[in-house]
Amino acid sequence: MTAALALAKKRFRVIVLERAPQLEAVGAGIQLSPNASRILVDLGVDKQLLSEVVVPDAISVIAAASGNEIVRIPVGEATAFRYGAPYWVAHRADLQAALLARTREEPDIELTLGTQLEDFAVHAKGITVVRRQGTTRINEQARALIGADGVWSTVRSRTLDHVQPQFSGYIAWRGVVGTAELPRDFREPRVRLWLGKDAHLVTYPLRGGQRVNVVAVLSGRWSRPGWSERGDPAEISQVFAASRWPAATQWLIGAVEEWRRWALFEIGDHEWTAGPVALLGDAAHAMLPFVAQGAAMAIEDAAVLSQCLAQEPSDVAAALLHYAARRRPRVARLRRAAQQAGRIYHLGGAFALARNATMRALGGERLLSRQDWIYDWRAE
Repeated sequence: MTAALALAKKRFRVIVLERAPQLEAVGAGIQLSPNASRILVDLGVDKQLLSEVVVPDAISVIAAASGNEIVRIPVGEATAFRYGAPYWVAHRADLQAALLARTREEPDIELTLGTQLEDFAVHAKGITVVRRQGTTRINEQARALIGADGVWSTVRSRTLDHVQPQFSGYIAWRGVVGTAELPRDFREPRVRLWLGKDAHLVTYPLRGGQRVNVVAVLSGRWSRPGWSERGDPAEISQVFAASRWPAATQWLIGAVEEWRRWALFEIGDHEWTAGPVALLGDAAHAMLPFVAQGAAMAIEDAAVLSQCLAQEPSDVAAALLHYAARRRPRVARLRRAAQQAGRIYHLGGAFALARNATMRALGGERLLSRQDWIYDWRAE
């Protein structure tokens, strides 16, 4: 929907094909750093979203072994002043609802639910897309097809079938807790990041502070079909108890309403386009979440894609190649940064002590400045 809004702003007509028969409130939390929130504000999504987001005052990095704070990175007013855009945390369903409301205001966007992409064919005049709604097959003539359909992309499988997601060796456990059940310090508008051996834990408030998002990332194996399933609370509680994490984190984990386990898959560098077909977001570059930039990269993709198509409307294939050329180096750098962050987060023993000492010595302001290349990005 972000891509649709960005394209509509450039005066393109967009048809969004969505397989789900209805858009439901699913998922948990999402972090929207200034490079992403800047684009959403420019597209007018903030009007529907502001009442639901939380602006955290800081990211508190905590040593799981001791329970003590290592460093506090300012991301509240300081971030908005430094980068000209806010740092938000939100529920994914609230972001989806805001995008949906904004999409429905745009006469050049047609959102079709319960629609299955069946096939497409490239020809001299563009592309013909075959979609199915119920028992009805519909042919759509278009200038371009954008596959923004996730890590298991149908568009990618039909265009670049040699590109396959690879399991990273990490599993994310995700859930939410009502703030009324939590101690007062957990109700503060703050992102908390606990670093432990072979695991880390992230928490932050959602829905105006009424819920707290909880994400625990552990090493593990995944050999069954699919990438998401219900998690057994006893299993994750046992993992954190056996690892001797602080009592507060064990209590928090036990308070989660419902756990979902997500196998984390990555997609390495590869081509993103084929003629008038292009990939966007996780379909092109699924990455680890350790720098909280997966969704932000998709939002950035949307902004650059719309610019490139607007600049070269008469040659769609060339415009899409330019889009990929502009995006791939930055995405590759973010992918490497996320992989490195995962290794650093999960250190143990003397290596963890050295990491903690280095972060304390740098301090919050300098650690924030190291994110300038991420947060201060602009599509122009």
